[in-house]
Amino acid sequence: MMRILGITETCDLGSLYLRLIEVGHEVRITVGEPLAAGTMLGMVPRVEDWTAELRWVRDADDQGLILFEAVGFGALQDRLRQEGYRVIGGSALGDRLEGDRAFAQQMLADKGLRIAPVLSFESRADALADLAARPRRCVFKRSASDGETFVGSFADGSDVAALIESRSDDAGAFVLQDHVDGVETGIGAWFNGRRFLRPACLDWEHKRFFPGDLGELTGEMGTVVTYERADALFDLTLARIAPELAAAGHVGWVNLNCIVNARGIWPLEFTCRFGYPGYAVLEPLQRLDWAELLARVADPASTNFPTSPGFSLGVVLTTPPFPWSRHEIDSPIGLPVQVGPASPEHLHWGEVGLANGRLVTSGLYGWTAVITGTGDSVAEAQAAAYRRVGSVRIPSLRYRQDIGDRLIAGELRELSSWGWL
Repeated sequence: MMRILGITETCDLGSLYLRLIEVGHEVRITVGEPLAAGTMLGMVPRVEDWTAELRWVRDADDQGLILFEAVGFGALQDRLRQEGYRVIGGSALGDRLEGDRAFAQQMLADKGLRIAPVLSFESRADALADLAARPRRCVFKRSASDGETFVGSFADGSDVAALIESRSDDAGAFVLQDHVDGVETGIGAWFNGRRFLRPACLDWEHKRFFPGDLGELTGEMGTVVTYERADALFDLTLARIAPELAAAGHVGWVNLNCIVNARGIWPLEFTCRFGYPGYAVLEPLQRLDWAELLARVADPASTNFPTSPGFSLGVVLTTPPFPWSRHEIDSPIGLPVQVGPASPEHLHWGEVGLANGRLVTSGLYGWTAVITGTGDSVAEAQAAAYRRVGSVRIPSLRYRQDIGDRLIAGELRELSSWGWL
């Protein structure tokens, strides 16, 4: 039996904790965000002070694990590893790769990857002068990992210039990255402190709020993943930074989001922590339960883990205030959640909890659940997922009905024709 201590801000890994509890492992979590106090309440045991639980973890010897969900705790994780704890989540290097975009781009350039021109700014005036001197379509990104992203659509960059001009001050660094056309593709794999576990996965995120890729950029509205045919992209991207990750002792998930086209691979940004909803969408293709997989991730001698062929497709079920948070918008929580006939292995709860024995909405954002489906093709996985979506009923439920459509319509064929799959 394993003992898992989850250190969380908003409890994004609720479904993972529930899976561990279901098969008999001990789990305790701490939730740092006050507005997430109700997430997984009554479902996953909670503690106020995680440091008081370290003895509980250590007493389990090699069956004790600490999971960090969020970026920003890398140095703390490194210290805990030095003290002998098994920790999965990230590292100080992982934090910098995710949060310091200019640093990450330079590292990748040094490894021989093609980098879309990117410039860092502290001043609005300097950025506006640069756009005036070299008009172009570009992407505005705050340098912080959780910062704002705005993808410009105008060829002369005037929409990005207007966004910059609308800012009232120069607080915070940001970058302008030249826009590159192609298929947005992620390459992800688990790193165990010494090496990447194989296989790696490919993922295709759907970030816009509305079908047809309209509306605000969200954390994610749905994702398609596969563990097949990832070698070509993995070898040219993540594999090249393995020495740096090993030197840093990174243990956890690493994902590099890229634009891929006929000319090459153009890296965009790293995720060096558990991804949500990525971890849930990958779950149906992993042939180990979470305890077994986490044990391999924490084992520096491990090299691989078994997976299933085909695709998994996840649909994120959201409720207000998503895509904002309750810091900005006062939306009600505690709304009833009803579940009809469903495949429990394809239902992944997010921001829910128990109130008077009843399942209700909770949390900061309205990331309520993820429904998954699998199949030999994207179309089969899509059909399976959407058949299950109707089993969940929640007031004001919203989700996209076109997850996977771009891949089915031609993006997978393009990637294959360019030789990347």
